[in-house]
Amino acid sequence: MSRRWVTGVSMFGLAVAATAVLWVSHQRQAEAHCQVPCGIYDDPARIAQLREDATTIEKAIGQINELADSHSALSFNQASRWVATKEDHASHIIEVVSEYFLAQKVKPAAADSSEYDAYLKSLADHHAVMVAAMKTKQACDPATVGTLRAAIDKLATHYTK
Repeated sequence: MSRRWVTGVSMFGLAVAATAVLWVSHQRQAEAHCQVPCGIYDDPARIAQLREDATTIEKAIGQINELADSHSALSFNQASRWVATKEDHASHIIEVVSEYFLAQKVKPAAADSSEYDAYLKSLADHHAVMVAAMKTKQACDPATVGTLRAAIDKLATHYTK
């Protein structure tokens, strides 16, 4: 009886350890940038990331639309994977804009300052990218990617070197 109990405890411990290893190895890390005042920024690289994500979303929307009329298990599986990919890349765009640009690059301006209007325009341009990315999650219309690309292009004007 005690040997069975030891074996059961060992198997349980092994399962817990394996689960912990899998959980730790699959943690998502923010790819935007650290949140310490290091001063190491590469704005053009972040804009390039946003554009690459938009291209992936565009590809996913095209694939989803191609698979929409097929009712096979394989096409359902592939469409599900494309939806997940589209969601991931749209979420990444929102994450980069909020955690890198808004949290670290956009500096607030007092309402009575001469920079206030530029600050509001900057906020609006960042918000437009986030809303456009959200819209690509909600639809499979290629036009949503066009709107997203235009918003990214407008945002890029704030970060020219």
